[in-house]
Amino acid sequence: MTFSSKAKNELSRLEIDDRCCAIAELSAIIRMSGSIQINGIKEIKLSFMTENAAIARRIFSLIKELYNVDIEVRVRRNTQLKKNNNYLVVVNNKDISEKIIEDLYFVEGEYSIFTPNYSIPKEIIKDRCCKRAYIRGAFLGGGSVSNPEKSYHLEFVTSSKKHAEDLSELINEFDLNSKIIDRNENKVIYLKEADQIADLLNIIGAHQALLTMENIRIVKDIRNNTNRLVNCETANLSKTIDASVRQVEIIEYIDSQIGLSKLPNKLREIAEIRLENDDLSLKEIGELLNPPVGKSGVNHRFRKLEKVASDLREGKQVF
Repeated sequence: MTFSSKAKNELSRLEIDDRCCAIAELSAIIRMSGSIQINGIKEIKLSFMTENAAIARRIFSLIKELYNVDIEVRVRRNTQLKKNNNYLVVVNNKDISEKIIEDLYFVEGEYSIFTPNYSIPKEIIKDRCCKRAYIRGAFLGGGSVSNPEKSYHLEFVTSSKKHAEDLSELINEFDLNSKIIDRNENKVIYLKEADQIADLLNIIGAHQALLTMENIRIVKDIRNNTNRLVNCETANLSKTIDASVRQVEIIEYIDSQIGLSKLPNKLREIAEIRLENDDLSLKEIGELLNPPVGKSGVNHRFRKLEKVASDLREGKQVF
């Protein structure tokens, strides 16, 4: 089961408490995945299509709780490309269908089943709890969230430009920064920052999904920090080895030309220590000197040795 499906299953199990929130959630679902079927003269049926059995049960429960009407649930097996089953939730009662459409303001202006209203009704989202419920319904009806192990992306897909604009504005009322893009003939409202996705999951009540995501983020952060530290240590070790190899080559060249005994005491001492300890850092070399010398002092002496070697190569008098 995908991370997105787990989040939707969690949301579908939430208690249905207040009628106003149930109306708001159902209002969002109908605008995302609902349709009005007309058979004959004013024979109206309201239906909802989903591939998620938990969401089908949620729609069933919402309508049953709000209108206490018999509801038909059909399962259509989709064998094409081994896709999931499709669940069709149908309200066959004409009067109840009209009542739901009116309660959810799913018509424009005067009552007309031919002109669906995809804007978010202000009457339905007066309270903050209802705004959260509406976003939850939109996620159930047409949302998805990627596996945080792979990427951070949460989106809502709707066919209506007006609904996309209203939904994005509603989401952003919670100090989020959702944006809209076109995808084929649909509008996509999306969030890509991990913090904002976590906030939205909290807003709609997907707390288990939120905890799972935060745990994954912690592990990823630890892994990334460890990798950065390892890379940093590897880089520092490489620098130490490269410097040591170069210094040993210089010292061996000087030894082959004039012998280390001809060097001043301070340079001879550090040269001999380096030859005996080719794996030590400059700081560690300095601690072995008598008296100990800091990193800058050690570096200064090696530069002097480098100058000696350079002068020898050019045939200059060194001492």
